[in-house]
Amino acid sequence: MHAFDGHVPAVVLRLDRNPFHHGTLGAVRSLGRRGVEVHAVVEAGGGPMGRSRYLRAVHPGPAGGLDPEAPETLLECLVGVSERIGGPAVLVAMDDLSAIAVARIAPMLDGRFRIPHQPDGLPARVADKAELSRLCARWDVPHPETVIPASGAEAAEAAWRLGLPVVAKWSRPWLLPAGAGLRSTTLVHTAAEARRLYERTQEAGSRLLLQRFLPAGTDTDWFFHGAFGRGGHPLLAGSGRKELSWPVRTGLTAVGRWLPDPAVEEAGLRLARRLGYQGILDLDFRRDEKGCFRLVDFNPRPGAQFRLFTDAGGLDVVQAMYLDLTGQRVPEPAGGLGRVFVAENYALLAAVRGRQLPWRSAAEGRASVPAPARAEESGAGRGRAGGGRPGPVRVAPRAERGRVEAAWFAADDPMPFLAMLAAFLGRGAGKGVRVLRGVPAHGRRTARAVVRAPRQRARGLTPSAPPATPAAPAEPDELVTR
Repeated sequence: MHAFDGHVPAVVLRLDRNPFHHGTLGAVRSLGRRGVEVHAVVEAGGGPMGRSRYLRAVHPGPAGGLDPEAPETLLECLVGVSERIGGPAVLVAMDDLSAIAVARIAPMLDGRFRIPHQPDGLPARVADKAELSRLCARWDVPHPETVIPASGAEAAEAAWRLGLPVVAKWSRPWLLPAGAGLRSTTLVHTAAEARRLYERTQEAGSRLLLQRFLPAGTDTDWFFHGAFGRGGHPLLAGSGRKELSWPVRTGLTAVGRWLPDPAVEEAGLRLARRLGYQGILDLDFRRDEKGCFRLVDFNPRPGAQFRLFTDAGGLDVVQAMYLDLTGQRVPEPAGGLGRVFVAENYALLAAVRGRQLPWRSAAEGRASVPAPARAEESGAGRGRAGGGRPGPVRVAPRAERGRVEAAWFAADDPMPFLAMLAAFLGRGAGKGVRVLRGVPAHGRRTARAVVRAPRQRARGLTPSAPPATPAAPAEPDELVTR
């Protein structure tokens, strides 16, 4: 166990309305187990996370929600929380909206909260899909081919040129109005559909991007997590692979494994260094048909599965940032490769829907993908990424498979798991009753699996006649948000 002084309180901030966000619970437990007094600013009650024994108090977020372009209400909220705590605290933003809003009001929080120093507007820039595309082009980071159309006609032409289907993304998804039927990412099957989507640009509040579709498959989805000090200095970093995701092959990590890959790690470290990034980031990559890892998303905050990257002494990216912001030495990471992270609720859904188990996916990958260089050459830990060209995907040998970390269940903190189970089963039962009665979930903001593999899309889909208004999605927001 590493030396750790938890004398400074911590505030975990989450502004999206997702009671099943297990990453927030992970941050509470990670710091609470180290003796830190942990507070949370979330929706009313905090969901199952609010039952954790490691949480000192839950504070309500800004009344009426937060306007992303006017974060003054968040400032007022956080000043009130600071006064109730009675001293400075480390602030940990757990979702994109929180990270963006905090960066905008950071100068006014000085003295009350310890926050990673970011260059002006950096979280908003990297979370903006259009800005990210430009950064990747400027710094030679592989990225899906992207077009930003300036008209409906250009959108239709770009869809044909990229090759249907194409992925459509709104540049700033945090600006999407609730209840408008607009999704942050959509798979577009026809040029006419791309044109119609572009015509809703003003309603969406940001630009539309069209990207070449990269099919999902075994060993294609990887991620990089890192905590960085000033100037992009790596404190703890590593790469991992999605074994299962929910929605299947498109969504958050339901089962993930810590596996080193030089190409993924080198890309993540290079981006952080060039940006001068300080704090925690979560990058998503997809491997294309030629084996090249392409950056598809940049999240300026911890990923929900950040506890996957925990070394043998218990150090993770949230703890590393806490130590750095409180002036303590961040120890050299040691061990942890091969660890497995399981989000129990999503893993069950993914296994049933995808009709596969995580170890079966690994076995299939072993048969078709050669093993790369030794683990120590890959740069896991404090980010010493290998310098070669992108290498093949690696399957962890049995001796290197580490312990399994559950997102919800913990013997020392069982109440959040029980509360999640009750809420999740109750939500599922309610949905089943509505299906049997043929009653839609009126008024509920929903989202669906947005980039399905061709095999999944083929069932019951008629691309030639897409509806003018998107149909009611399949799964509620809180079941798919990462």
